[in-house]
This record gives sequence, C-alpha cells and structure tokens, in this order.
Amino acid sequence: MIAVPMISGLLAKARALCTERIAKSVISAGLCAPLFAYAQAQAVPDTLEQRLKACTSCHGKDGRAASDGYYPRIAGKPQGYLYNQLKNFRDGKRSYPLMSYMVGHLSDAYLNEIAAYFSAQHPPYSAPQASDATPAMLERGRVLVQQGDKLQKLPACVSCHGEKMTGVAPFIPGLLGLPRDYLVAQLGAWQTGSRHAAAPDCMQQIALKLQPQDIGAVSAWLAVQHTPAYVAPVSAAQLPHFKLPLSCGSVPE
Repeated sequence: MIAVPMISGLLAKARALCTERIAKSVISAGLCAPLFAYAQAQAVPDTLEQRLKACTSCHGKDGRAASDGYYPRIAGKPQGYLYNQLKNFRDGKRSYPLMSYMVGHLSDAYLNEIAAYFSAQHPPYSAPQASDATPAMLERGRVLVQQGDKLQKLPACVSCHGEKMTGVAPFIPGLLGLPRDYLVAQLGAWQTGSRHAAAPDCMQQIALKLQPQDIGAVSAWLAVQHTPAYVAPVSAAQLPHFKLPLSCGSVPE
C-alpha cells in the first residue's frame, strides 16, 4: 500500500492551497470595500455560474483544473459520476473537509444541477505535466491501463473507463488530463478506506491489489498522455456489448 503520510501530505498541501486562495479572495474584498457602494448599482446576477465560483476557485475556470496539479478537472465528466461524487462528499463516503463543508447542506436536486452544469463544459485540456518517470515505469503503466495483469487478477483500466480512457457516461469518469499526484492520492484513498463508493466497491477491490510501484506507474503513464482539443465520454448506450469486469455498485447494470 501507499504510505499514509504520503497521501496525507498531498491532501494537506491541496487543502492549504485552496484555503490560501479563499483567504486572498476575502482580503481582496476588504481592500475593495470603498468601491462596494458604487458597485451596488451593478447587482451580481443570481445565476448558477455565479454561485459555482466557489467551485471554480479551486477547480479552475469552467472546471478545467488549474496548473498546480492538486485539483482534478471536473469539466466534461459524466453527469452521473459528478453527482455521485458530490453526494459521497456530502454523505461521508469520500473524505475531504473543504468539499464536505461546501456541499453538506445541499439537496440531491441541487447537487444534480451542479453536476449537469460541469458535465456540459468542454474547455481545452492543458498540456501534460513534465514527468521524471523512467521508460520502464511508463511501459508498466501502459500495460496495466491497456491490458491489465492476469496474474494479479487486475482488469485493464480501459475495460471500465473506455477504450480511449475518456469515460463511459453516465457513471464512469475519464482519466485523461488528471495530475499524477491526484491520481496517486485517489488510488491511495481507495486503499486506505478514506474514499468509498456504493457496494460492491469495485475500485477499492482493484486498488487493494495494486502494488505501490504499480500505482506510481499507472499514475505516471496517464498523466503524460496528450488529449485532443475536445474529449467527451462515450455513452454506454452506444456500446451494446459493454460489460464491466467486476460488479460495481456505483454503476447500475
């Protein structure tokens, strides 16, 4: 398994970064206070886009992700997947205090509205991060993603996340364009039990079989893949023979 301090360190760094952004927003608001009287004449529109600035302050404009590497791209992810994750944060199945606080009082209907908004956004992807992974490490990652490992009874990532790893709507996310540190942290969270999904929890079953070096290899390979300008998940309805290799409670059959 991945060492817990490593995972905790990544999460703590991400939390501090987002807290700093929020603090800067508050300070800026204080400095601009003399202008508020004038600005009152220009009322802030009560739109969903305006409300979701609380989300995009960390996840980037339109949910495209910032360049820091700690927050995932949520733009264009399947609506059902985003909805499930928001509920998981709210209901304690997924642990991240800032997210849990922000969605803790929101209804299912509002969470689904948020999920629908970000699912419909398709901004360009950023260039892949530079990597110090060795060729052997990247090759091991490619094999696990595209072929799996029969000896370890690990299915290929593409068997669930789609042939091009762009996701399968409505419940399975694409894994392209995600930072290496984020991918490592999430696989570690599945292993340690700080991230859960509906039973049977297929991702936890897979994560528990992964050796630390395999988590590093998969994360490194995915993080360096180039993506086309427009990437959208394929619909499960367009894949008549699509069948998951494991029973997965978050993906109704």
